[in-house]
Amino acid sequence: MFGSPGSGKGTQSKFLVEWLKIPQISTGDMLREHIRNGTEVGRAIAGRMRAGSLVSDDLVNQLVYERIHQQDCERGFILDGYPRTPAQAQEMMRLLSGVGAREVVIHLVVDYNVIISRMTGRRVCPVCGTLYNAVSRPPKVEGICDLDGSVLAIREDDREDVVRERLTQYEASTRPLIEYFRKASNRLFEVDASKDRPEVVFGKIQTALTGILDQTSGVLSSSVVGEKAAADGVAAR
Repeated sequence: MFGSPGSGKGTQSKFLVEWLKIPQISTGDMLREHIRNGTEVGRAIAGRMRAGSLVSDDLVNQLVYERIHQQDCERGFILDGYPRTPAQAQEMMRLLSGVGAREVVIHLVVDYNVIISRMTGRRVCPVCGTLYNAVSRPPKVEGICDLDGSVLAIREDDREDVVRERLTQYEASTRPLIEYFRKASNRLFEVDASKDRPEVVFGKIQTALTGILDQTSGVLSSSVVGEKAAADGVAAR
């Protein structure tokens, strides 16, 4: 899953997990878990993440390498938030080759003003991790988790100043990945995710993937979707 912060990668990844029955690998979640657990890695990256800075390629690559070699990834996996730089993308292609996998890249395209509104309006349950948004998914009681009644919190990386810094860094270092994948892969699909509800966006992704994913096993087949995907707001590159 590819796109700027706040584009909906995490939400769409969860839909794909349910559909394809393969695990989601979120580098952001892995890094935040290290911070919560107070590990050596967590202590090293906490300050950088609070400031909206990117973590080093070497560390992220190592986390991904260890994760995709676990047993539940044998049938495939969904990468959420990785790669973020061309160097990570080159390493990703090498890692995929090493486990006998091929890539399908979904690029979620969202206007930056929409992203800022989404992210600064997000709240998270500190107990169960459920995400809410004041516009698209408000809790039934303001400030309270629907599931366990905990008081919702603002993640450090959802503060407006941090969001703007993350978007600046994304534009400078991560957006070139679009061009990289256009050249390196014939399995890049760009999906407009600015206005539609998450379920509608997921329908566009399913349209793009129908024909190149075996829906029973999650194994890539050899055909590529074209006209139908474009008709549903998905640009095949």
